[in-house]
Amino acid sequence: MKLKYMKTIKSHYIAAVLLTIMLVGCSEEFLDVPPKGAFLTGNYYSNREQAYSALIGVYDAIRKNTGGFENMVTMMNAGSDDNVAGGGSATDGLQIHRFDDFILNADNMPGSFWNDHYQGIFRANTLLSKMAGVPMDETEKARFTAEAKALRALYYFNLVRMFGNVPLLLQPLTANDMYSVEQSAASAVYAQIEQDLLDAIPDLPMPTNMPVAENGRMTRGGAKALLGKVYLYDNKKTEAAAQLADVNGTTPGLPSAYGYELLDDYADLWNFNNKFNAESIIECTHSNQSKNDWGFWGSGADEGNSLNVMCGIRSYKRLSGTNAPESMPGGWSFSTFTQDFYDFIKNDPRFEATVFDLAAYEESGEVSYVHGDQDLGYYMNKFMPRPQDVSSAGGATDLNYQQDSYIIRLADTYLLEAEALGGTGARAQALLDAVRARVGLGSVPVSLAAIKTERRAELAGEGHRFFDLVRWGDAATVLAGKGFTPNKNEVFPIPIRELRGTKLIQNPNYD
Repeated sequence: MKLKYMKTIKSHYIAAVLLTIMLVGCSEEFLDVPPKGAFLTGNYYSNREQAYSALIGVYDAIRKNTGGFENMVTMMNAGSDDNVAGGGSATDGLQIHRFDDFILNADNMPGSFWNDHYQGIFRANTLLSKMAGVPMDETEKARFTAEAKALRALYYFNLVRMFGNVPLLLQPLTANDMYSVEQSAASAVYAQIEQDLLDAIPDLPMPTNMPVAENGRMTRGGAKALLGKVYLYDNKKTEAAAQLADVNGTTPGLPSAYGYELLDDYADLWNFNNKFNAESIIECTHSNQSKNDWGFWGSGADEGNSLNVMCGIRSYKRLSGTNAPESMPGGWSFSTFTQDFYDFIKNDPRFEATVFDLAAYEESGEVSYVHGDQDLGYYMNKFMPRPQDVSSAGGATDLNYQQDSYIIRLADTYLLEAEALGGTGARAQALLDAVRARVGLGSVPVSLAAIKTERRAELAGEGHRFFDLVRWGDAATVLAGKGFTPNKNEVFPIPIRELRGTKLIQNPNYD
């Protein structure tokens, strides 16, 4: 996640990087932590500016949502029934395809889904261990501490959902103790996530009080929304409903005390320029200011929304007619939709904003393009780059798109609260109705089945579907045709390099 004001502190952050050390190890090291983020603590954290630079480093790991080739949205879409891995062939993005087919193992599991999150946790732990000694305003110190805890909670939430029993580290890991670390039960990880968020909430600012220059930083509303979602995954439905109700407001469909409100037009959510809108609660932000190029793409330093080019069309050309776009930026054809999802969404008012129906244009002879793997012509319109989205600031065109992505948005929390309420009652009905009314749909009787259907339509292609199916206990049935194995594929295998020479134990049923 790159905050809008990162440029103002970039030189200081670079200075911090020059003071870093790397954990000693070899190919078997427990954490693959690049030098940046692990400061020489003896001569750093001596003032507010250095602490602020370190906080920016903690935020950086949020980039994993849609930044880099191995991003959360592309990966989790591949494991759902709504999308296929896509790409140029069955070996393009091989590990994404292996998750699509549920044949990941310890040898081919992409390590970054483990390492990138632990890198963010390492940075948070380092900052938290030093904050008490930083001479700075106490109120701002409390805010920095709260942000670091909220971010640590977010990173652990991703890890526990992806890997189940993971090491619970609350202090910076050193070369002396890295091989003795053991896993904690998922229940312990959830307890720590919840405690971090409860600790953070009082010292985070209200989103209604955030200066524009600070957009992208964690707010009280964001932490409460995350806590509500975490409680739901932890099967604490009463607590989840209470937190989410506070975020969602007294009357669904009207602005909440946090300033959150559903946008009038669903399609506006996907406008590249509509950053930090009223529906956004936690947002992964991107810019083109790094002028990212191929020389360091994928190295952990890449900026921009990689999902945009990944969702784009290969060699698009308009042949005739006036309905199809005249031109489209080149792309890599990942995360295309399945026929089952197309049939599900085709009569929904959200269809056009969700699906770019390239198949219809091709069938009418209006366009030609190079088909990707398992490509039926149903492309992800939410993240589809258009000519006006191409950056002219420098660097590689493909790597400098600026669309932000939502980690949590208001329609998500409306439906989560309705689910936490058991899918019954007047409040759950009002929450479901508000999501549907925004797109012009009438009321349907609230139920857990109706909420599941609404989440599939509302949040399609945003990386939530696989986690939803697992949480509901529906994955074994819905994903059976893709090869999903119960009591195994609910979580990823732990990458092999994290097991060698350590006390970590592989997840069940992964050989």
